[in-house]
Amino acid sequence: MFIVTNREVDEARTTVKDAFKSQANARGPNELRLAEAVREGGKWKVRILPDQITDKMAKEVGLEPTLDAAGKPQPIFASSYVARRILARVNPKMAGGTGKGRNLLFFVHGFNNNVEAVLDRAEQLEQTYGVEVLPFTWPANGGGVHGVVSYKSDKRDALASTGAFDRCLGRLEQILHAIHEEHVQRVEALANKRYGSGDKIDAEQWDRFFTEQSQKWCPFSVSMMTHSMGNYLFKHLLKSSIYRGDRLLFDNVVMVAADTNNEGHAEWVDKIQCRNRVYITLNERDSALSASRMKLGEQQLARLGHYPHKLDSRQAVYVDFTGQPSVGTSHAYFEGEPLKNERVKRFFQAAFNGETAEDGLRFEAARNLYRLK
Repeated sequence: MFIVTNREVDEARTTVKDAFKSQANARGPNELRLAEAVREGGKWKVRILPDQITDKMAKEVGLEPTLDAAGKPQPIFASSYVARRILARVNPKMAGGTGKGRNLLFFVHGFNNNVEAVLDRAEQLEQTYGVEVLPFTWPANGGGVHGVVSYKSDKRDALASTGAFDRCLGRLEQILHAIHEEHVQRVEALANKRYGSGDKIDAEQWDRFFTEQSQKWCPFSVSMMTHSMGNYLFKHLLKSSIYRGDRLLFDNVVMVAADTNNEGHAEWVDKIQCRNRVYITLNERDSALSASRMKLGEQQLARLGHYPHKLDSRQAVYVDFTGQPSVGTSHAYFEGEPLKNERVKRFFQAAFNGETAEDGLRFEAARNLYRLK
């Protein structure tokens, strides 16, 4: 599994605890680093990737350096290496391999999560839903303290990580665009070879072939899940001056147990661009969000992830999990005990795989939400 972070890292270390620090990168909170994590003997081992990859790494994934005007090779960055490795998993045919492939889920975690916990959860998501998970981890360790102080510390870190999150999405956009362009060129060449080009083209057959092959060679979806305080981070990016509103990256955006204000949420939620759905999930009995609201007393307004009122976004699809068997007071009802409820698992299976997930649910018009009951 690959992971992207704005935490301070130690390239010489291979254990999660030593390789990733609890504070932001010393070069600034917008600095991004990439790492590869694997389980060995039940423990996570990590390799912090160099910013500029080696010739051996480039050869491993078939990357050729571009040349500048003077004919000098330009450096290849780790993000291009990671993109090729992930592409081989989500779309093996396009990468020259075999197999069915899988969809990609970009995961942004919440409050008080160390990197080992993030990797554990990402692994559970992969195993449960059959997706390839790319986690973005920000310094959400509470600064080594607990309770209200920890919570406030993580909120400050989330705000400071807004720029890094934006850079991460920007680079992801560039990578997906490059993959798309490579894919289009390949399919166009196949269509031209079979049905001609210019004045000799069979336009109807060419278009049909292009459409069919596009789906065949690029069958995977890309979705994002933001959990808990990860939604606070997303909110502040959407409300910031650096956010570009035309960024269309994801099929689904799934905002689970959002630890951010319900009040005024439509203002920023309606800025989200996606191809299919923006889902906001709620659980009125969510114990973590209840505690979150109490931490700051009257200053902390009702949380978006547990308040079934004022659900007024024009594009969001609200889904209420309250009272569902096995859900109880869960804050992470996409994993563990709640998945004994087949309706819960079915919803997240569809949502995380870029599909329409509300089909078959009961819509309550008075509150503008769907219920699993």
